Amino acid sequence: MKSGFRYKVLSVALGLVGVASAAYGLDAAQQTPAIPGVVAAGTPIEFIKEGFKGTEGPVGLNDGSLLFTETQDKRITRISADGSVSTFLENTNGSNGLGFAPNGDLIAVQVADTRVGVIHPPERARTLAESYEGKRFGRPNDLVVDKRGTVYFTDSGASAAQLAQSNIDPASVAKPAVYRISPSGVLSRIAADIERPNGIQLSPDEKVLYVANTWGEHVLAYDIKPDGSLGPRRNFAKLAGFTKTETGYSSGADGLAVDAEGRLYVASTAGIQVFDKKGEALGIISLPKSPQNIAFAGADKKTLYAVGRGSAWWVATLTQGYVGRAK
Repeated sequence: MKSGFRYKVLSVALGLVGVASAAYGLDAAQQTPAIPGVVAAGTPIEFIKEGFKGTEGPVGLNDGSLLFTETQDKRITRISADGSVSTFLENTNGSNGLGFAPNGDLIAVQVADTRVGVIHPPERARTLAESYEGKRFGRPNDLVVDKRGTVYFTDSGASAAQLAQSNIDPASVAKPAVYRISPSGVLSRIAADIERPNGIQLSPDEKVLYVANTWGEHVLAYDIKPDGSLGPRRNFAKLAGFTKTETGYSSGADGLAVDAEGRLYVASTAGIQVFDKKGEALGIISLPKSPQNIAFAGADKKTLYAVGRGSAWWVATLTQGYVGRAK
């Protein structure tokens, strides 16, 4: 489907593009710079809709549609290939990051009653992990599932204010970390050296694990050993927009995506930052608001979706997202 045609479909189906232009300054000038092999110069950023509550966890479906989570409203929302928006699942226990197991089970990290588990289909819903060494997870954030069904997920940790609001003893909560759940269901903590682990992704060959450190200047990478453990932490890509905030320094690094060529895409305060498979910066796709998470979807997986700050957008790409797994 041509990009121009898809834009017309979205305009008619949602009736929101004109409103978005006025609200966000999203006019003809809101276009991407050329990033060779990724996006052509002048490709428009297409607005879908706003007003969502807690935009996170996008993942593509085989029919070309996209799911993402509204964490605050405990809902999973679907964007169909024609741009229409509908509810996919309610009462999701604050689902955040999403991923699919090889058998089609939809797995989510969940932040209301903190856990990781299958949430759809309902007859197979179950908890996969809810604590580590007797301590509950702080705030499970994102996940990726490999082709064998191994689940890698981050726990970015709960703030003191969040724990106090929920009347939870900080001593009962696990520290921020990265975890692995084997296909047989064994939980392992595989990295505990990241200040605020957030987005997580695998290289196409599933030999490298990438982790976004929101409070750091670099996306981190770890080689995955045959036994599932990780090699030493290394700085993979230096992020633009690393600045001092009220609480410290932050890059805002959040969700991650990979394409068929092994390029890494990072949602951050600067926009969608694109790196080659060696970690060299290729360019930035700027959005009207800072994205929180990203994913390739569409029938040909040549549409890059971004969600964040209550809104959703898409941009047509020259490259194809990796098709060997859902994300």
